[in-house]
Amino acid sequence: MTKLSVNINKFATLRNARGGNNPDLVKVAMDAERFGAEGITVHPRPDERHIRYQDVMDLYNKITTEFNIEGYPDKRYMEIIQKVRPIQATLVPDPPDVLTSNNGWDTIKHQEWLKDIVAELQEYGSRVSIFINPEPRFFEPAKSTGTDRVELYTEPYATHYHQDREAAVKPYVIVAKLAYDLGLGLNAGHDLDLHNLNFLVKKIPFLEEVSIGHALVCDALYFGLENTIQMYRRQLEI
Repeated sequence: MTKLSVNINKFATLRNARGGNNPDLVKVAMDAERFGAEGITVHPRPDERHIRYQDVMDLYNKITTEFNIEGYPDKRYMEIIQKVRPIQATLVPDPPDVLTSNNGWDTIKHQEWLKDIVAELQEYGSRVSIFINPEPRFFEPAKSTGTDRVELYTEPYATHYHQDREAAVKPYVIVAKLAYDLGLGLNAGHDLDLHNLNFLVKKIPFLEEVSIGHALVCDALYFGLENTIQMYRRQLEI
């Protein structure tokens, strides 16, 4: 079954709004695991507007499932991975000023550079995933970087899901098969929620992991965190 990794960035945003340590991110992560999350995701941006460098240091020896650290592979990110050595490092092409990840890598243009980055991260013992758009032209170059997995950028799917879900998922089914044939592991993330998640995993049954934060945190305001995580886990059953 597809694994659920809970992105806890938004809990950090809530904490930072008032200062102090409420909510306590370590407790959030440990509770999320206890409630059924099979991984914890963080994305420590340089401006520390949500996850801070110290958060990563506090979390890494407390997490008992899979720790996934997302980020742009600048010097700071590479140093974090070298120190923490998470199970998974997910590379995103975000410039520092963007609000959220909104595009995948151009693996054609950046192939040689990514190849060096991937090799270094793998030397630290981390599985590497590259954030990628659902366009076939980017997949063979992604394979050539040596990455272990790719993560499908699913905002376009989520945006068009309620208009025509078959049309929305079609590009993802095509590239998922391509990734599978190339021997690439497959993750997905961005704007996945309780409405569109199950349909995606039914169409891509070999999807290994989804990373979900914003929608899950919003749902937890109504349903509670434990119940919400279980609701998302049920959406992953096919």
